[in-house]
Amino acid sequence: MTLQAAEAAVLSAAPEDGFRRLAVSGIRREADGVASVILGDPDGGTLPAWEPGAHVDVLFGNGVLRQYSLCSDPSDHHVWRIAVLREQPGRGGSRYVHEELKAGDVLDVRGPKNNFRGTPGPGEKVFVAGGIGITPLLPMIRAAHAGGEPWRLLYLGSSLRSMAFLDEVSALDPERDKVQVQAKENSGSMDLSEYLRLARLGPDTTVYACGPQRLLTELRSAHAAGAIPRLMFESFGSEQTSGSGQANSSGQVSPPAGSDTPFVVETADGTKITIGAQETILDALQRVNVPALNSCRKGTCGTCETVVLGGVPDHRDEILSAEERAGNETMMICVSRCLGDRLVLDI
Repeated sequence: MTLQAAEAAVLSAAPEDGFRRLAVSGIRREADGVASVILGDPDGGTLPAWEPGAHVDVLFGNGVLRQYSLCSDPSDHHVWRIAVLREQPGRGGSRYVHEELKAGDVLDVRGPKNNFRGTPGPGEKVFVAGGIGITPLLPMIRAAHAGGEPWRLLYLGSSLRSMAFLDEVSALDPERDKVQVQAKENSGSMDLSEYLRLARLGPDTTVYACGPQRLLTELRSAHAAGAIPRLMFESFGSEQTSGSGQANSSGQVSPPAGSDTPFVVETADGTKITIGAQETILDALQRVNVPALNSCRKGTCGTCETVVLGGVPDHRDEILSAEERAGNETMMICVSRCLGDRLVLDI
């Protein structure tokens, strides 16, 4: 089964898998290649509460599943807003939004889920956004501003025309002393090490970052070198699939611990599937035509999180905390494996 076929196969089952049908009430161009989509209950009902940093899974009419950060106001329980970057090339999500989606359409949406929460405390919050990475940070910035917390934002982009929500960010900084916007087209590339040196981050400072992998790699290196006291991050890959994490004391995510030996997965109905040494559980499920929701295929987004009924997983994702891994209640089947020869999963 191909990736596109697997995504399409779960479309009809969406309502049973925790999805709700939401109507598109508006689509707005926010910047070059960036469109925001306003979602609401078709009958005017309220939407589930969420906190800054949350994201939703969106299942489009063409069978493509993608994750998008909520970037609206958490206090508004009738409207959700997402922002979609037009990617070239893409697997269908961004193209569908920019070319086919229209007001009045209905989408299947699951969530919200939050792997990128802010941490309360007296320390300053420094936000670093790269391009479309502004989306999960915007509600965090609003919350810090409303709560009177000290905060700063470094917003990086290729050009001012491509940087979404500049007007909303500017409105939060009337004194123009909290927000620094750096467009490569006008000012060249940002020297992050110099920025961090001049920022004089205190010991209680937390840096929240979202953007492309090269930006996060540089920030992780700075954290490992002691230039950043605490680093929380969310990355965007192809088609804006997102993943969240917290850098450890070395600035890196822990590597896999187990081996790549074959094992057996047993489903809830007793079906047994052999997982080869060179394939993931997700690959094997698709090989035998068992649909499973997925998006990043790298262990960074959480879409494929699956309940473990038996056996011990070899956790290799970047989502679960140490406590969640020790509990072995769920696992990410796109990357994680088995510590042993058998897993029983709620599939």
